[in-house]
Amino acid sequence: MKVSRLKYIAMGAILGLSFVSCEDFLDRPNEDSYNDGNYFQNDAQTKVSVNTLYNSPWYDFLSRGYYKIPEALSGNLLLGGSPYANFTVNGSDEDMKSTSNSLWAVNAQANTIYNRLKTANASESVKNTAMGECLAWKAMAYFYLVRIFGEVPIVHDNSSEIAAGNYNEKYKVKAADIYEYIIMTLEKAIELLPEENQAGRIDKWAAKGLLAKVYLTKSGINANGNGQRDADDLAKAASYAKDVINNSGKQLMANYEDIFKGENDLCEESLFGWRWTAEQNNYTCGNCLTSELAMKGFETYQCWGDWTAPSVDLQDAFGVSPLDNPTQRNQSDARRKATMMMAGDKYSYWWQDKGGFNYLDFLYDKEYAPGSNDGLQSGTGANIAKHLYGNTNDHIKTFGISPGQQCSSLNTHVLRLADIYLVYAEAVIGNNNSTTDASAIDAFYKVRQRAVSAYERPASITLDQVLKERRLELAFEGDYWFDLVRMSYYDVNKAMNIIKAQRRNGYYGLPDLYKEYKMNNVWNVDESSMYYETNTPKPNVTASIFKLPLPDEDVVYNPHLLEDAQHLDVRAEFVYSSVKQ
Repeated sequence: MKVSRLKYIAMGAILGLSFVSCEDFLDRPNEDSYNDGNYFQNDAQTKVSVNTLYNSPWYDFLSRGYYKIPEALSGNLLLGGSPYANFTVNGSDEDMKSTSNSLWAVNAQANTIYNRLKTANASESVKNTAMGECLAWKAMAYFYLVRIFGEVPIVHDNSSEIAAGNYNEKYKVKAADIYEYIIMTLEKAIELLPEENQAGRIDKWAAKGLLAKVYLTKSGINANGNGQRDADDLAKAASYAKDVINNSGKQLMANYEDIFKGENDLCEESLFGWRWTAEQNNYTCGNCLTSELAMKGFETYQCWGDWTAPSVDLQDAFGVSPLDNPTQRNQSDARRKATMMMAGDKYSYWWQDKGGFNYLDFLYDKEYAPGSNDGLQSGTGANIAKHLYGNTNDHIKTFGISPGQQCSSLNTHVLRLADIYLVYAEAVIGNNNSTTDASAIDAFYKVRQRAVSAYERPASITLDQVLKERRLELAFEGDYWFDLVRMSYYDVNKAMNIIKAQRRNGYYGLPDLYKEYKMNNVWNVDESSMYYETNTPKPNVTASIFKLPLPDEDVVYNPHLLEDAQHLDVRAEFVYSSVKQ
């Protein structure tokens, strides 16, 4: 895989991590650019060497795959005409290729930095922490790779692979073995990481939380789409999740919408997060999602989120409809407004210099929003609210600096504590349909009651309730598709039927409805012209959709990738040493 002419710059210190092209999945930082003679010479340099793994190599995944793959494939996001909406992605798809390049770049950088840290002139605690962070991010990259592509090669040490000259001879490894590799990588990370790290950085509890989610996902991998999940894996998922819940000291934010505000970037609910900065000259250090997801005119810098929209099916899951009178809409779940904006919604924390953001004013008041399209920018009557920092003035007020095009300092939460609560609940339910286990109910209840204040603690919870809760809690956080992938391991028909039943199209007549309401305060639904579109054929849903194809360029370069995956005893084959051999 080639990552052309990209330079990776660490937050706080420039390391000049440029890439050399070694084809396929072996691109790695050029160690010469570290200036090894005078780097890794103290604790400060050692600590900052890992900073790049918190942003730059993830950038192409963020901009190309993070919301398109998990959200469009899953039915959370309307992405008109996209192959991710109708399951026609092929090996030439540029978004998929960029996603793959990005994830392998993370692995390459993690491997290279980890090996160099073995001889760093630094204290043992600082060196161990940095090495643990490398391995945690490597595990996260492989976790994405196996859930997106299924079987992929394992590149344990880029330098040795390149030195051997056999990087075009790599074979795919069975998915079960990849999960085992992720587990052994996280086990080593947990061994190295401290219980407390600098705010925003990975600690032992973050790695344990990720390991819980990995075990939950792995539990069904050998069920062949129609079988029982592995009881031992489920027990380990529950155990690690419970450890984090009970002993980490981490806390849920009191208010759901506060999680996604810039001032809470480093909140304790965020276990893993991409840490972006608009201060760097290299744009790959900044968050691009406001540009990608916000409506035209939302920010001074160009935004093109008018071609994306929260799906009708996701609105259904929240119990709302674009045809609902805004004064009568179901507002019981606080997550809906924090996730998607609809007619009548106002946000005090955006456009503070204008007294707050008013959705309908933005659409139809040119004096209020001169950069807007002067009309509805959505086929479903809603627009994405998560991942937006507001306008330039909001960004300056929060972060003290101006944003840039596709470049903000708003961090992205990759793994949250609420996710771990729901992992625990699902792991306890396991192969049953429901549970009366008090600790599992408590975990579920804490997440749901934060969002729905009137919700009363139930006497039992079902697996379907937990899965729906995950969808609502984590919508547009790159997760729902992977819940369906996890389900496909042990119940592929159920996963397919969920997708087949979805409403993945848009509505007719909403611009007229919204404009009349704004101009005349009249909500008049004309069912003859305002209705859900049913003419578009539903996508062809088969068991094969749960794995995306590897990039064509990789397959051409290494034809072994077309062959069946091989079993590999990863614990016998690989080892993580903490000192230079």
